Amino acid sequence: MTALTLSTAGAATLRADALVVGVAKGAGSKSGDLVLAPGAEAVDKAFDGKLATVLETLGASGAEGEVTKLPAPSGLKAPVVIAVGLGTVPDKDDAYDPETLRRAAGCAARALSGSKKAGFALPVESAEDAGAVAEGALLGAYAFTAYQGGENSLAPKGAKNNGPKLPLAEVALLGTKPRDKAFKAAAERATALVEEINRARDLINTPPNDLYPESFAAVATAAGKEHGIKVQVLDEKALVKGGFGGLLGVGQGSAHGPRLVKLAYTHPKAEKTLALVGKGITYDSGGISLKPAGHNETMKCDMSGAAAVFAAVVAAARLGLRVNVTGWLALAENMPSGNATRPGDVLRMYSGKTVEVLNTDAEGRLVLADALTRASEENPDAIVDVATLTGAMVLALGNRTFGIMANDDAFRTSIHEIAEEVGEASWPMPLPADLRKGMESPTADIANMGERMGGGLVAGLFLQEFVGEGIAWAHLDIAGPAFHEGAPYGYTPKGGTGSAVRTLVALAEHTAAGDLG
Repeated sequence: MTALTLSTAGAATLRADALVVGVAKGAGSKSGDLVLAPGAEAVDKAFDGKLATVLETLGASGAEGEVTKLPAPSGLKAPVVIAVGLGTVPDKDDAYDPETLRRAAGCAARALSGSKKAGFALPVESAEDAGAVAEGALLGAYAFTAYQGGENSLAPKGAKNNGPKLPLAEVALLGTKPRDKAFKAAAERATALVEEINRARDLINTPPNDLYPESFAAVATAAGKEHGIKVQVLDEKALVKGGFGGLLGVGQGSAHGPRLVKLAYTHPKAEKTLALVGKGITYDSGGISLKPAGHNETMKCDMSGAAAVFAAVVAAARLGLRVNVTGWLALAENMPSGNATRPGDVLRMYSGKTVEVLNTDAEGRLVLADALTRASEENPDAIVDVATLTGAMVLALGNRTFGIMANDDAFRTSIHEIAEEVGEASWPMPLPADLRKGMESPTADIANMGERMGGGLVAGLFLQEFVGEGIAWAHLDIAGPAFHEGAPYGYTPKGGTGSAVRTLVALAEHTAAGDLG
């Protein structure tokens, strides 16, 4: 991953491939003017105080996400200056919003792919600002290159193959205080957090012929050994013995059997336990209820919830958070075969409840149901499940916002506030009791489908049936933001995004601090 350093060098003396400065749109009487953000002073001086004028001549407006490159004058050691837009300049007494800094740093880092080192001279008034710039730059520098170039290249023999363009190798944060404990802690947190987000992104982007339940479990086991996390893997034999009918029913059509992976990070002084449950469908064909053409190509991403949970547990361990965090990865591959579950089959779940399967493409709720029941047995203080669960949630909230449902309004509000705080767009959603009636079955205790309208809420109601009594629970449907198919923006790449990891880690931090009661 891209290296991060807190640099004591000034912008004028830093030896690097490029310097990054921030620019903004003027407000009030200066509306329309280009304003240089704090941190750009030394660079402006090298331009004889005319940096803003030069940028305006090149068409820069300061709009959020706008990147303008220009050659540096002789007064700077770096040969290139990159001005990145921050949007409208904040009021006199306000600082730039952390999410604005994240996105700007991400844009700049993406523009610098192939470079060895860049100095980031963005506005850094506090350790929180430094952490935001660090996160954005490290997230924006991400590239998934495992299957490009070198031995993996599909180029004809003898053809010229220069390999993929590598991400920016080093980010130097200027204007920081390297010896200050708060700044050092912010940099260390950003590094650990983003390394795990990028690990989640790698897993999501890995093709399903290489990532399946067993291989995912092996990755989790290796990470557990590295970071002192206890890992338990239940294979098919153990799942049959335990009666995990949901996982077995979804996975029985595939040559790759299902797994339930438990990761347990414990802290000796922890007073609270947080359980995280992730949907890990490593490939979702829809099963017998086969997806239509055009809907299969990105279904390697249907394990994004499990990737987020895995990353969050490892990040909590690396940060040494004073809270116990248990992750449950419900892993299966949903395939159509002569052994696959059919619409009309009835599964006996781990909880003992029976479920009539009306649609085998509503499989995520089945594996999550088993994992939620198992997680509830340990009586944690709260459970949060994360899943790319329904297309209905994408229709409701779009591609960049995840929905939050919960059995406790205060808990749902807390998660929403935490998500907004770390820069992940989310929205609280209800669990209307009247929609439960649509899942009534003449054959089983419940059906896995209900009314079509409000399908995302129906899925949440189904999951709620498998949460232990008296346990605060929330469900994050990340179907929209988990996998980005368009052009990169801010610090968001094309492909797997690592959605919800920052929210889960921040939730663990708040729990450790006792902020959630």
